[in-house]
Amino acid sequence: MERKLQPPKSLRRDATAALAVCTGYHARLAARRVTQFLEQRIAGTGLSLAQMGLMALVASAEDDTLGALAERAGVDQSTLSRNLRGLESAGLVEIAGVEGDLRRRAVWLTEAGARRLEAALALWRPAHAELARLIDPALARRLAKASEALIAK
Repeated sequence: MERKLQPPKSLRRDATAALAVCTGYHARLAARRVTQFLEQRIAGTGLSLAQMGLMALVASAEDDTLGALAERAGVDQSTLSRNLRGLESAGLVEIAGVEGDLRRRAVWLTEAGARRLEAALALWRPAHAELARLIDPALARRLAKASEALIAK
């Protein structure tokens, strides 16, 4: 009886197979492409897409504490603080202790920050409409919603 020989395993084949199905790889690739697409269109504002998104989170916050903002942004407070520092040094956000509890800190847009965000949103709207013709925004919302199951509580 003749046995069929299995092809030898190879790192290239294993890596190719992993990349073909890896949700993390595909999500990061898509995120990089979407980010590049939108950043090209808002470049005139001097903001990155991440900065614009962070400023939009600040502007839309009902609870302006760093803890609540970090939770909404999906990052820890130290990462959020690091990301806010550049915006603060540019005069776009202000961070201060919460009255009555100086251990808690709050963040809000300055006047300059609000104007910069408005300018960025004016460029973002047509860019996002163009993007929406290529990629359904509901797809990204579903992915973000589904990924909530990964959060350890």
